[in-house]
Amino acid sequence: MKNIRNFCIIAHIDHGKSTLADRLLEFTKTVGAKDMQNQVLDDMDLERERGITIKSHAIQMDYTLDGKDYTLNLIDTPGHVDFSYEVSRSIAACEGALLVVDATQGVQAQTISNLYMAIDNGLEIIPVINKIDMDSAHPDEVEDEIVELLGCDPEEIIRVSARTGEGVPKVLEAIVTRIPAPQGDPQAPLQALIFDSVFNPFRGIIVYFKIENGSIHKGDLVKFVNTGKQYNADEIGVLKLHMDSRNELTTGTVGYIISGIKTSAEVRVGDTITHVSAPCEKAIEGFQEVKPMVFAGVYPIDPEDFENLRTSLEKLQLNDASLTFTPESSVALGFGFRCGFLGLLHMEIVQERLSREFNMEVITTVPNVSYKVYDKKGDMTEVHNPAGLPDPTLIEHIEEPYIRASIITQSEYMGPIITLCLGKRGELVKQDYISGNRMELTFDIPLGEIVIDFYDKLKSISKGYASFDYYIHDFRDSKLIKMDILLNGQPVDALSSLIHVDNAVSLGRRMCEKLKELIPRQQYDIAIQAAIGAKIIARETVKQVRKDVTAKCYGGDVSRKRKLLEKQKAGKKRMKQIGTVQVPQKAFLAVLKLD
Repeated sequence: MKNIRNFCIIAHIDHGKSTLADRLLEFTKTVGAKDMQNQVLDDMDLERERGITIKSHAIQMDYTLDGKDYTLNLIDTPGHVDFSYEVSRSIAACEGALLVVDATQGVQAQTISNLYMAIDNGLEIIPVINKIDMDSAHPDEVEDEIVELLGCDPEEIIRVSARTGEGVPKVLEAIVTRIPAPQGDPQAPLQALIFDSVFNPFRGIIVYFKIENGSIHKGDLVKFVNTGKQYNADEIGVLKLHMDSRNELTTGTVGYIISGIKTSAEVRVGDTITHVSAPCEKAIEGFQEVKPMVFAGVYPIDPEDFENLRTSLEKLQLNDASLTFTPESSVALGFGFRCGFLGLLHMEIVQERLSREFNMEVITTVPNVSYKVYDKKGDMTEVHNPAGLPDPTLIEHIEEPYIRASIITQSEYMGPIITLCLGKRGELVKQDYISGNRMELTFDIPLGEIVIDFYDKLKSISKGYASFDYYIHDFRDSKLIKMDILLNGQPVDALSSLIHVDNAVSLGRRMCEKLKELIPRQQYDIAIQAAIGAKIIARETVKQVRKDVTAKCYGGDVSRKRKLLEKQKAGKKRMKQIGTVQVPQKAFLAVLKLD
């Protein structure tokens, strides 16, 4: 056990975690030359195309230092704020972390956020400055920032170039000498923490775990403490580039178990595995349940695919524990699910994965956040969907979630960023200079305001130099109203939204204009209206497509033409009574990009 080291790599998005992981695998000869490629641990096509890590990946490496053989368990983690839950789970399975900082960009928001998460879990931190071979690198300034952040000695910081491999041997040496070996009792009853799971169509659910105490043998009868279900350990092993089966795994090891589990509800991330014959006294204190930030309705394009969509979401949830979903129905779209996501990128990725991995084409409604609605009796209900809002006469007040946002940027972009945040009903809490001309701005902003386009706008006004991180701070009283979109007098519940009273008229007008461009013309006029209760606040009309019924009249009396036009008018009126308006999928998505 004393020769095992469990560590993860944490950093802000795009600071070179996956490239550093590639070099570590190369130097320890874990991956042969023929298997070597960029982002070797990112096995999803989506991750390679976008150049981001979506899923944490575990792999075991063998390393020799001073004649001793060591086993290194590496977990490569995502860097985007939307996937911070993956990071928290990886940290729970480690004793140390490599904190990677880009030499060209310095310390950014997610760097600080991930660092605090690691320190709270008592991990040993090894700071690493990456990309020192770049022309725009300024490692000395970045070193000062890290020293100020961590309070460490400058000698403890390792400078590397993950692209060329410079400095990587020093990192491997530091992992062995500075990260402690796992603590645990090999003689105690088995106690293993589940930190991830994946679905395999042939073998069922594969569970990844870290053994805190005791050991497990192939064929043992084990049980999952929280669900109480019992299984035979058909196959156990460690995670090399491919799964490598073993007969026994001991304390401190990170491994996998296959026991023919078919239903996704039986595996919970954070659960404890123990023996049936000699169970452990209590479950391991796992990590917190994930709290979704953004809610949206997901509906199959073909209503008959409802059950297929349920199965696809269940399989996806195994691979992504932060996804939550409950069934709901909509008048416009039929049966579907109200899904909870950690952010907009997470929502986009889930939609893309449903399409690629499960061949499910879906319609996603306008995303919104959860609100606390208090009625006149003082009872509180959580509302995730505008359709679930009680009658306005029964509501005492509504509270909306506020986030504490940390934005790190260069001082020349401070003005536009403050203007953007104040325009989103934000309040400036404080501003601090980090070093040189870099500063941290802290805001309290309603979560509903940043859900749709805030991140894109922030990146464009700061030319990509601002980094953004947030956590839920509190709930505050707000003047919120439900705005409906009516098509020919019929409300489309999928386009309803809960918004602040000050933004209602401008948003209603913009939504009507956008829908006018996207809804195809029919044989009759289509009235698009935005309404608050019975009050119409905006209207646009999609003009009808008309056939020229007077084309056959050559001259003659005008009354003949009028008679034909009146006949056409009566027909159009009758058609309007029975006609339904088809809303294309583009219309639901366009509402997200109104600007």
